[in-house]
Amino acid sequence: MQPRIPRQSAQELPEQGIRRADGDAGLGDELAAVVTGARRRAVRDGDRQIDTVHLLHSLLESDEDVRAVFGDGPGLARLLGYLVQRSIGYGLRWQSTVEDSGSVPAGTRAAGFSPLAAGCMEHARERAARRGRGPARGTDLLAAILADPQARAAEVLERAGFDPRDLFARLGAPAGEYAAGHGDPLTGAPVAEGGAVQPVRQVP
Repeated sequence: MQPRIPRQSAQELPEQGIRRADGDAGLGDELAAVVTGARRRAVRDGDRQIDTVHLLHSLLESDEDVRAVFGDGPGLARLLGYLVQRSIGYGLRWQSTVEDSGSVPAGTRAAGFSPLAAGCMEHARERAARRGRGPARGTDLLAAILADPQARAAEVLERAGFDPRDLFARLGAPAGEYAAGHGDPLTGAPVAEGGAVQPVRQVP
């Protein structure tokens, strides 16, 4: 049984302080809803920018295909419990810093998003374009988030007991798309591929 995930009402939070940004452009309804949820979480947490943890939390809340990648065991409940502690715990140290792995081209950055989160949004669009079947989906964005081990989301996943590389393999994503500390997660430039995991579930 999937853990029950509380949803935020549309009136729960004002969206002041986090500007609607270029990162929203060209999104289908599915990811537009994810970005809206991430924006509300950023405002609630007192953060200046949407980062990859906000995006991950919103994906888990709204997309059943994304939740399926994590399975229905206790790990997902543990992860969700860890995510909701952000505003009173580990997330406080991020409020004065910017999430940026240094590998995101300046042209992909968007107001209201951390540089790394903006890069993930662009990467998700590129994955969808390569697939050639409609706008980017939640699983495209999840793959983009998992592709950079320097993302804040990767730290949260590891603390909750998930291996981002394992999750990435479950999506059926090419191993070369994973940036193992080097390489460009947006272009899929060659990177170290050690430790590839056999995919256990593929999501189109």
